[in-house]
Amino acid sequence: MIILFTYLFYCLNGFCDSLPRPVFDQRSLLHGGIILTDGRDAENLGGALNASPASVVRQHLPDLPTGDAPFNISVANTFGSKKFPQAIIIGVKKGGTRALLEFLRIHPDVRAVGAEPHFFDRFYEKGLEWYRNLMPRTLEGQITMEKTPSYFITKEAPRRVFSMSRHTKLIVVMGRVQDFLGLKRVVTDKHFYFNQTKGFPCLKKPEGSSRPRCLGKSKGRPHPQIPAEVLLRLRDFYRPFNLKFYQMTGHNFGWD
Repeated sequence: MIILFTYLFYCLNGFCDSLPRPVFDQRSLLHGGIILTDGRDAENLGGALNASPASVVRQHLPDLPTGDAPFNISVANTFGSKKFPQAIIIGVKKGGTRALLEFLRIHPDVRAVGAEPHFFDRFYEKGLEWYRNLMPRTLEGQITMEKTPSYFITKEAPRRVFSMSRHTKLIVVMGRVQDFLGLKRVVTDKHFYFNQTKGFPCLKKPEGSSRPRCLGKSKGRPHPQIPAEVLLRLRDFYRPFNLKFYQMTGHNFGWD
């Protein structure tokens, strides 16, 4: 037990890559009869047994800020495994994909690649193992995600994603994403505020941080005033395509 606690301490401080890893099952560490750092037995945690391992770790390490990058990096690099994404944000460009990804990463059961992998449009010849190695490590109950909005306009992307997994969920930015992904609703309005200067919502300062977090200067721009007759022509042009899309998805988005 002393060796295990020493190893866990080094892992949480980011030193575990230089240490040999003990052989044990990560689920038994989190849900078995092992005492966690606050001295309570995992078998007596009640509702925590139904939570994901990541949520249990965060709940019982109160001294670490839940949203801080060092915590996410040390735990994620130590436990779990790299998996193909169960959900991909496929577009559209300049439609809020970065904002959606950053907001979803607030959720403790979402792990995502920060940069756009562009696997299904630019680097497909590198192979699926190369793609999987780009993914962050996830614990049981967590969802792996990535976002590359150019997939939306790449003809080969749907077939390539389907050949990887027919169960991967594709997300185009619309709302109700947590429900669609089967996640407990955690991310709500309380996490955001409207930044008058930037003109779009920003994250309220996370625990352990001294300032709010907003997206970069390339995000957000003033919308031009479009004449009414131009809007009418655009609606007439796109109406048949919208109707076809409604039939394919089984949902009317009311874009008319």
